[in-house]
Amino acid sequence: MLTIRKSNERGHVKMGWLDTHHSFSFGSYHDPRYMGFGRLRVINDDIIAGGGGFAPHSHQDMEIITYMLDGALAHQDSIGNGSTIQPGDIQRMSAGRGITHSEFNSSKSEAAHLLQIWLLPEKDGIPPSYAQQAIDRSRMKNNWLPVASEDGREGSISLNVPTTLYAILLDKGKEVTYKADPKLTYWLQVARGNLKLGDQKLQAGDGVAISAETSLIVTGEADIPAEVLLFEGL
Repeated sequence: MLTIRKSNERGHVKMGWLDTHHSFSFGSYHDPRYMGFGRLRVINDDIIAGGGGFAPHSHQDMEIITYMLDGALAHQDSIGNGSTIQPGDIQRMSAGRGITHSEFNSSKSEAAHLLQIWLLPEKDGIPPSYAQQAIDRSRMKNNWLPVASEDGREGSISLNVPTTLYAILLDKGKEVTYKADPKLTYWLQVARGNLKLGDQKLQAGDGVAISAETSLIVTGEADIPAEVLLFEGL
């Protein structure tokens, strides 16, 4: 079963330095039909203007993933981490029993574009932690590459959630089949580009809730490769 969440139906908030779309209820945007999907609680598609960013604020008992698309983001937190998240990087912050952090666009003039993702952890009250690494994008070419997982498989960043996050760069005309487990639920998110999932046309910002499927067939539709995320086991 496929249920499509169209890009133009998402919540949209634009205020000063931030232009963001919410796949699920978040902040001032509330839709009781879209409160999350399984352990997946937030997918925010953020564009942060030059010099803008999130002042220090706190989180607790949440796995927070930043998937960087364009620009760069400067991160600081209360457990001593300071880093810059670059395009192609993935960051995981386990808020655990409590962490405070800030995130600001590293550029004063160029916009930064990212997906911020929140997952409910398997256990509450764990020590807060942080990890960041570059993704080998060559391994994503027409291939579902694990980029975050509970066991750190294939060099993916580790999660405190029994969920695996895959990413793919899909060339025009390329068809890739993913063998799904019908007992598991999945969420597919189009980060950018156009593709088909089966016979359904998708574009940047579209999301799909997936259940009771045995295979997922994606086909590239545009000259610029589609960049797509797939959450397994929600």
